Amino acid sequence: MRKKLFQKRNLRNSFSLKSKLTILSLGVLFTFLLGAPDNAMAVPSFARQTGLACSACHTVFPELTSFGRQFKLNGYTLTNIKTIAQKETTKNDKSGRDILNLLHIPQVSLMFQTGFTQLAKTIPGTQNGNFEFPQQLSFFYAGQIAPHMGAFIQFTMDDGSGTFGMDNTDIRFANQGKGKTALTYGLTINNNPTVQDLWNSTPAWGYPYTSSGTAPGPGAATVIENLGGTVAGVGGYAMIGNSIYLELDGYRTAQMGAALPPDASVAGALKGTSPYWRIAFQHQWDKSYLMIGSYGIATKLFPAGVTGATDDYTDIAFDLQYEYPFNKGQFTLHSTYIHEKQALNASFASGASSSVNNSLNKFRADASVFFRPGLNFTLGYFNLTGTSNIGLYAPGAVAGFANGLPNSSGLRFQFDYLPWENTKITMQYFTYSKFNGASANYDGAGRNAGDNNMFYVQLWFLF
Repeated sequence: MRKKLFQKRNLRNSFSLKSKLTILSLGVLFTFLLGAPDNAMAVPSFARQTGLACSACHTVFPELTSFGRQFKLNGYTLTNIKTIAQKETTKNDKSGRDILNLLHIPQVSLMFQTGFTQLAKTIPGTQNGNFEFPQQLSFFYAGQIAPHMGAFIQFTMDDGSGTFGMDNTDIRFANQGKGKTALTYGLTINNNPTVQDLWNSTPAWGYPYTSSGTAPGPGAATVIENLGGTVAGVGGYAMIGNSIYLELDGYRTAQMGAALPPDASVAGALKGTSPYWRIAFQHQWDKSYLMIGSYGIATKLFPAGVTGATDDYTDIAFDLQYEYPFNKGQFTLHSTYIHEKQALNASFASGASSSVNNSLNKFRADASVFFRPGLNFTLGYFNLTGTSNIGLYAPGAVAGFANGLPNSSGLRFQFDYLPWENTKITMQYFTYSKFNGASANYDGAGRNAGDNNMFYVQLWFLF
């Protein structure tokens, strides 16, 4: 489930009367839905495999609990249903290792999202108050494949073209060490740096998890946030003593719908292999849980084709996750800071960048309070700053940058209600203090940051 990030401010920007009536109607509908029963139901594939309810692995999906992180770390292989099994027979006619452990039922699930978006000010030449139906429709294979091997494989329909393609995918092999120190080690094959991560502080699974597909979003982003679905990576990981996590992966170009092998017709191909690294320290004491870590990637990208000069990016990030459970709920805090160093040799030579050396800095934090049996309140903040570059950040209506700066910042308010554990109703309000470099007339065509303030309602379910 690819996320779309947005952000902050100007609560005083008013909606039209018609917009207010629309939102009021949605509010009445939302209030009615609050009266729905709160029976617990299982998350689709993994719940069927483990026999456990969604709440074993999630607070508010897709946020993982401690058990959920262990389930992912161990390759999605915990099983509590009938399997078709066979053991290897040794020369002495003794049973050896498992050579087959096939689930009795296929681990197939479906996800559906639909949403309504209302902007503070209509984008010129477009209609405001938009429904996406569906916003996202995905099919999954999620669960055990073989002994020590499992997968999370997602196919998603593009709501623009109506065609299906590969989405977030993580295939794992995992095993346990035999020494005195607890050790879990494994291999991952995935198509999106950080999709394999255990925590909800990294780009692939970070807050707000999902949002409007029609509202404008800040035009600048770090490269580690934008490689999903265009690369394939293979790597190894280890959790030592249930305290120290280490991972190293290598990514190469794997663009769907592009030429194979990549040739002069492709755009954004990697040169060689891009290394990705992850280190994290976690500790549980009394009720509190804390993870602090770092991750990053170094890439060389061809803007066009597969020869010539490259644009080089090095992303170094630091993150944390804090959890504190209380009676019938949990407080959770996520934060991440990404510094990206850019050497845009190819873009500068072609005139697409006004300088070679640039940088982006992104800070994001969110705090949520979850109350069982299914209420969650979240406040998030983000701030993006970077080097002035009129070549990269050019003026243009709505999506442009009038002053050549990528800077954006804002607040994100979110309320989630889960009438059932596999169904979520979300209300979001994103408000911007700065958008694409400025608060007022940021695009050079008269649009202000607050004009992109967004109210959004979404229904999200899986079965």
